[in-house]
Amino acid sequence: MTLRVEQVDGRRGVASFVDAAWRVHAGRSTLWVPPLRAMVRDALDRRGNPFYREADRALFVARRGGAVVGRVAAVENRWHNRHHGDRVGFFGFFDCLDDREAARGLLAAAEAWLTGRGLTTVRGPMSPSMNHECGLLVDGFETPPVLMTPWNPPYYGALIEGAGYEKVQDLLGYYIPAGDKLAVPDRVRRLAERALRQTRVTFRTLDVATLQQEARKVLELYNAAWAGNWGFVPPSWDEFWHTAKDLKSVLAPDFSFVAEVDDEIVGFMLIARDINRLLKDMPSGRLWPSNIVRLLRGTPRIMSGRVVLLGLKTEYRNRGLFPLFAYEAARRALEIHAEGAEASWILDDNAALVAPLEAMGLAAYKRWRIYEK
Repeated sequence: MTLRVEQVDGRRGVASFVDAAWRVHAGRSTLWVPPLRAMVRDALDRRGNPFYREADRALFVARRGGAVVGRVAAVENRWHNRHHGDRVGFFGFFDCLDDREAARGLLAAAEAWLTGRGLTTVRGPMSPSMNHECGLLVDGFETPPVLMTPWNPPYYGALIEGAGYEKVQDLLGYYIPAGDKLAVPDRVRRLAERALRQTRVTFRTLDVATLQQEARKVLELYNAAWAGNWGFVPPSWDEFWHTAKDLKSVLAPDFSFVAEVDDEIVGFMLIARDINRLLKDMPSGRLWPSNIVRLLRGTPRIMSGRVVLLGLKTEYRNRGLFPLFAYEAARRALEIHAEGAEASWILDDNAALVAPLEAMGLAAYKRWRIYEK
C-alpha cells in the first residue's frame, strides 16, 4: 500500500497526532506506558505552553491505506540557537511501526520543514526539548519506563540510523535502591561525614506549600549549575514554573531536599513519584473521572520515584558534596520506607556524577541516545 505523510494541525490534527502513539504501540509494545493525553497536548500547545514563545513546531503523521503507521514533530527552538550560536533543528515525538520507508518519509518531512526555516542540522529525539522528554532508548528495554522518560521498541534505533542519523550524545539512567538494598559504602560514608564537617551544610525538606518561592531559588541555582553542559538551554521562569506546577502533585517532599550553607541554597535534589505505575493500568490515557480518582488515591502510596532535578553550586562541586547528597538521600529513603529512585538523564561523559554513582557499586541500567544529521 502507498505511504502518505501529511502535516496536521488544529484541534483535530493535534488529536490525531497524539492518538498516533496508541496506533503504533497499543497491543504491540508490552512495556510502553500510555501517557496522559492531556500532558502530550500541553507539550504541543503553541498558545498555552511558554516553551513556544521562543519556538515553533510542525506535526507529521504517516498512513498506509488509511491506517496510521507513524508520527514525528519538527521543532525549531530559537532560544537554543541564540544561546548556543547554532542553526540546529530538532525532531521529537517519534513513533513508528517497524517500517523503514515510513520512518524515512516522516524524518524527511521534518527535515524539509526545518530546512525551509534556514536550519542546517537536525538533532533528536527532543519532545520538544532537553528540558522535557528526550532521547531514544538504546539499552534497558526490559525495564519499564519511569515518570517522564521514553520507552521504545529496540528497532527504533535501526529506523533512525537508516535515515542517516548518527550518535551525538548518550544519556544514562541509574536506579538507586533504598533501605537494606543500598548499603552505602564505608568510603562514601566517610566522605560524607568529612564534607559535613568542612562545609557546614544543612538539609531541609522541600516546602511544597511555598513551591513558587522555592522554585525561583531552585531555578537560579539550576541554570548556574548546568551552564556549559552539552545541549543545556536555561529555561525561562515561565517555562520552568509551567513544568513545576505540573509536577507539584507528584513531588515526594520527604524524599526531596534542599542543601543550605548559612541559609543560602547551595544544592537540591527533587524526586517525583513514579506515577507510571498507575498510568500503565490506564490504557486510554484519558482523564476519565475513574482515572482521576485512581491518580488521587494511588499517587501518595507510590514509594519509588525519579530524580527530576539535581543541582549543586559550582563552587561546591569539588568539596565532596555528592557523597553527602547520596548519604542524605539514602537516610531519607530509609525513614519513609522508599523503594528507591531512578537518577536520569545523566550525560555519559559527566564524570562528576558517574564516578560517585559507580563508587557506590551502581551501574547504568538504561541508556538513551541523541542522534544528529
